[in-house]
Amino acid sequence: MEKINSKEDLINYFKKGCKKENQVSIGVEHEKFLFDKSSNKRINFEMVSKIFHFLEQFGWKPKKENNNIIALYKDGQSITLEPGNQIELSGAKLNSIHNNCNESYKFLDALKKICSNLNLRMISSSFDPFSKLQDIPKTPKQRYEIMTEEMPKNGKLSLEMMYQTCGTQINLDYISEKDFIKKFKLSSFLVPLSIAVFANSPIKENKLTGYLSYRSKVWQNTSRAGLPKNFLEEMNFEKYVDFIINKPLLFVQKNSKHLKAENKTFKDFMEGKLTILKNAKPNIKDFENHLATIFTEIRLKQYIEIRSLDTCEWDCHCGGPAFYVGLLYGNLNEASDIISKWKVSEVLNAYIDAPKKGLNTIISNKSLLEW
Repeated sequence: MEKINSKEDLINYFKKGCKKENQVSIGVEHEKFLFDKSSNKRINFEMVSKIFHFLEQFGWKPKKENNNIIALYKDGQSITLEPGNQIELSGAKLNSIHNNCNESYKFLDALKKICSNLNLRMISSSFDPFSKLQDIPKTPKQRYEIMTEEMPKNGKLSLEMMYQTCGTQINLDYISEKDFIKKFKLSSFLVPLSIAVFANSPIKENKLTGYLSYRSKVWQNTSRAGLPKNFLEEMNFEKYVDFIINKPLLFVQKNSKHLKAENKTFKDFMEGKLTILKNAKPNIKDFENHLATIFTEIRLKQYIEIRSLDTCEWDCHCGGPAFYVGLLYGNLNEASDIISKWKVSEVLNAYIDAPKKGLNTIISNKSLLEW
């Protein structure tokens, strides 16, 4: 595995994400809650195991941790578990929204058959409308045990995020650093708008919360999350690397075990200051693990992840990707011209307002609906 010797190695990692113009793809990820139909209780891991065995009939291959099947893989797609047994499809990289749509529908159709067979119901809300936090069965994954302990220390609703939310994520490519800068900025400026357009989580414990997207409210009070102000400025690969390496590590992996990182940052790791790893230095896999533990609304890997949409009913598994593909791949310059007149402070205010006010949220004297 490729060792990291300098910051330049990490900048080059993102440069390697640049695609040719005719090779850009679209990836979609979405999560679903499953409940026992008769009791309205969230499914436990025993039921997940039955679901996974059922899915193996559709050609999915299992991945195990401590003899538990914790994920399934097929044709560039994976099915994984969130901390409260929310089931997530991470779709393949595809070249047309119609293919993403088809992929989502096939997955949801398989889940629908399973629900009918096992007396379950699938709910397409982005916040669990029924369950109390303490009643939700946990997923037996090592990393989630550490997260459950560490995350609430810096974000008071972190456990609600882990156990009671579902979201939709859209993954889009960049063709150069200049292209990345534009797409990342536009995606960051549009966070309030996508919260408002796709808001679908008004209920908690059978009561209206007063929010259209309570999920977004939760994510704004989650550790390592939010919309950092510098995301709304000219973010390039080097600035993103600086942002990432100065974040504390949530955990590190050694011999398939997840270990607490003693409040050390990734930069400390690069400088050989992790005594739990006998001062060993990180490799690219360690960096990728760290990238996946930053929970901001927009995130960079070797593609851009847009993470500000609530999960939703079948039709918006096509609508969400279409919205962003049309803007980032089809009308990037035109859309960038529009947001160039928005003030950073107004966008950050709109980000706070959008979960409650939705399309009535104001930016630059106009409602988001007007924009």
